[in-house]
Order: sequence, then structure tokens, then C-alpha cells
Amino acid sequence: MKIVIQRVSKASVTIQQNKVAAIKTGLLVLVGIVAEDTQEDIDYLVRKVANLRIFNDENLVMNLSLKEVSGDVIVVSQFTLQAATKKGNRPSYIKAAKPEIAIPLYETFVASLEKEIGKKVQTGKFGADMKVELLNDGPVTICIDSKNKE
Repeated sequence: MKIVIQRVSKASVTIQQNKVAAIKTGLLVLVGIVAEDTQEDIDYLVRKVANLRIFNDENLVMNLSLKEVSGDVIVVSQFTLQAATKKGNRPSYIKAAKPEIAIPLYETFVASLEKEIGKKVQTGKFGADMKVELLNDGPVTICIDSKNKE
């Protein structure tokens, strides 16, 4: 499972001109799932999202976590995070999990994150054509791969 975490001043998701999610201070999290992902991958990434110290403290030092600032979260499914680009110029998405595998893992990720941070997590809609708008704060953007814990 791969995620891209973006610290935002605001973010929203619109589907067919209907805003389905909107937050102010918090995180926009893009999630790409492969068939081999498990609860272990979810648990690892949920802990990272909730506890990464990427919000400024009173001295403007990134020293606070999402939980500590009571930030909000939007989670968006993003199969293109699993793109293979080694050969040619057309990305291959063969690694991305099929919906019957990805949807339950995505839903479990969202539910686990809600439990970890103690609040509702907003989402896009799996498989929909979404327009994601954000104001990246910092900018701070962090990529994490649960299979490559660096």
C-alpha cells in the first residue's frame, strides 16, 4: 500500500459538480492499494498518518501530529499511485488491486484511521471521477510505501 500525505490549509473533493468532502487544517491522504496488502499494511500506515510530527508548534517547528492539532482528514483512493513506469511512456496499472480487493481494504483503512484519531474521516468515492482541490501548507508532501519502510 502506498500513500501520499499532504498537509493542507484546506482541501475538498467534488464529484459531478457536487462537493462530497471539505476540510480546513489537516491532511489529504491519497491511497494506492495492491492485492497483496493486508491489515498489517493498513495498521502501519494509519499509525504514520495519525502520528507523523508534521504540524508546526508555537516555534514554527514541525513537531506536532495530526492527533495533537485535532486536524481533519480526507482520504481519496488513487490507483495511479501503483503505476509502473519502467517501460515506455504509458504507465501500467497492473499492480493496482481490482475493486473487489481494493474497496474492502480502502474501507478498512478509513475505519482504522477514524478509530486512531477519534473522529470522522471524510472521503471521496472509490472509482469515481473526482476533482481534488487543495492548498498544500508548507508545502509538506510525504510518500510512504508500507512494503518499503524507510
